Amino acid sequence: MTAILDARVKTSAASTGWLLLAIPGVIWGASFLFIAEGLRAIGPNGVTLVRIAIGFATLALFPAAWQPMARRDWAAVALLGVVWFAFPLSMFPHAEERVSSAVTGMLNGAVPLCTAIVAAALTRRLPSKGVMTGLLVGMAGAVLIALPTIGEGRSSVVGVLLILAAVISYGFALSIAVPLQQRYGALPVIWRAQAVALILTAPLGLPDVLAAHWSLRSLLALGALGAFGTGIAFVLMTTIASRIGPTRASATAFLIPGVALLLGVVVLGERVALLSVIGCVVCVAGAWLMRRAQSVATPVAAPAPVPMAIRSGDCPLPGCQSHEKLAS
Repeated sequence: MTAILDARVKTSAASTGWLLLAIPGVIWGASFLFIAEGLRAIGPNGVTLVRIAIGFATLALFPAAWQPMARRDWAAVALLGVVWFAFPLSMFPHAEERVSSAVTGMLNGAVPLCTAIVAAALTRRLPSKGVMTGLLVGMAGAVLIALPTIGEGRSSVVGVLLILAAVISYGFALSIAVPLQQRYGALPVIWRAQAVALILTAPLGLPDVLAAHWSLRSLLALGALGAFGTGIAFVLMTTIASRIGPTRASATAFLIPGVALLLGVVVLGERVALLSVIGCVVCVAGAWLMRRAQSVATPVAAPAPVPMAIRSGDCPLPGCQSHEKLAS
């Protein structure tokens, strides 16, 4: 009887764990829908400013975000505010003026791939054969996603390039963030980086806010984008990664392109080429192959701070921390 009860408890705990794991992926996947809705009322720079402001205010409600940081790390946090928040979060709204939210979300699936490429470049070490295979497959998927959109004209090409610029920026951001998160935890780093981004995006964002034509729908969309996509999702990822480890937690990234595609088609009525959908599946498969190769690889001792950039590949998501690596 005890064994049966224990089995039920473990099954229930596992189910709860997977549910919690799915929530950040769904939130971040829905963010592209929220951006599209917000653009109906406010300019792209205003969307960026509002989401960062609400996200910053949301994270301020959590005491963990207020933990102090050493002054020597302020420069790194400032850089993080640029490459993790101010720049990429500015690119997405401008991109969605030119391409659909579904395509934007699907191309966002290339974040784990760019993270691995940046980490390899920073450490000047080629990825393993398995990781390289995943990278090639994933990049082929990203090309398939973009091809039909590029054929729509110059404006769409610009939109795709803006998305790719944001994705590459994320790759650099996660390599910078991991050492800081290992020292202070995720939330203090994220919150301070958002403060920097808030200051940087205010000059261009405020005119858009003042000129906005608000509706209840756009207000709700931007509120959800800021509170959940730029706030709560980070808290959830931090909690999940600390419980099940960053490698397993990174599986939530695979949900983002699919959720963005589904919501774009069903809610906004966007038309997405079949080739782009196939590319989305291929891109996610490449990221999965890369993650699988990383998880089975034999750990290598890395005493210097530079290899910490490699650890950013352990979890290509904003809220993850590499506690597993530190404990080993």
